[in-house]
Amino acid sequence: MEPTELYRQGEALLRNRDIGFALDGVETGSVLDRNRRVLDRYTFRQQCIDAPEATTRCRILGVDLETPVIMSAMTMPIPAIVDQGMMRTAEGLRDAGSLLWTGTPIPRDLPEIIRTGVPVAANVKPHQDRDSLFRQIDEIQEAGVRWVGVEIDSGVGTKIGDRPMASDCIPLSFRELERIRARVSLPLIFKGVLSRKDALRCAEAGGDGIMVSNHGAHTLDYLPHPFQVMDDIAEAVEDRTSLLVDGGFRRGSDVLKGLAFGAQAVGLGRPILFALAADGREGVRDLILALTEELRRLMVMTGTSNPAQVEREILLDERAG
Repeated sequence: MEPTELYRQGEALLRNRDIGFALDGVETGSVLDRNRRVLDRYTFRQQCIDAPEATTRCRILGVDLETPVIMSAMTMPIPAIVDQGMMRTAEGLRDAGSLLWTGTPIPRDLPEIIRTGVPVAANVKPHQDRDSLFRQIDEIQEAGVRWVGVEIDSGVGTKIGDRPMASDCIPLSFRELERIRARVSLPLIFKGVLSRKDALRCAEAGGDGIMVSNHGAHTLDYLPHPFQVMDDIAEAVEDRTSLLVDGGFRRGSDVLKGLAFGAQAVGLGRPILFALAADGREGVRDLILALTEELRRLMVMTGTSNPAQVEREILLDERAG
């Protein structure tokens, strides 16, 4: 099944169920609206003479993948979509050569998910109970994840529409970021960065990666899309930490734009939910494979041989014309 049909069927199925509310954004929904507008601002500079062979294979923070298209951090509402939803998602991502990233709550069957063979990253929230936060960090490391993610952007919880969701959180301090770094022996990614200042602090604290993200439009209203801050962040951190990005990405063309802005990987949230709802494990697999092939075609015709060599100059900003 192709992406357009997966999205159409999956969203319709989810909207007709109790969990459909999770597809909405915080308060006015401005973040979701802005995501698409900003993504569509950029067009490609075609360079097709002596076009290279292109591969989408990449190595990111010690993990070899067939594609830079990965799953964004989330757990809820996957278990409610299909029976053994996290396992089906893991299998689909594994079959496509991608990576699964869990959110909160930490899946009870995390060790079993890891045993499917899919590379797994896992997130923790800044729970007010800091002892619980550090226990969770230990738990996911012991389970065998490849990356540990820490949300810096949910310090006042999360919200969908006017409904508070996670509310047992308080902001992290720089000292606490350093304590987390000392506790984590794996690649550590600070997730939810949207400013130069936070990016620099995350790099100074020893983060191996930064996920530039507006958290699926579930934290603060009127946040920017990552592309509005990526150039500033990339300039600030230079090569001190790896950049990843998510926020409204839907097609291989969106992924190439993310790579051009300096990201090593691009995360998908709602598209994974739609694909899982529409066609289970096969839907997730087909989605990643289709977007990866879209990406490869575009790479060839923009003069790019692999994800690490995508250059910012392939993008044209319509607002500058």
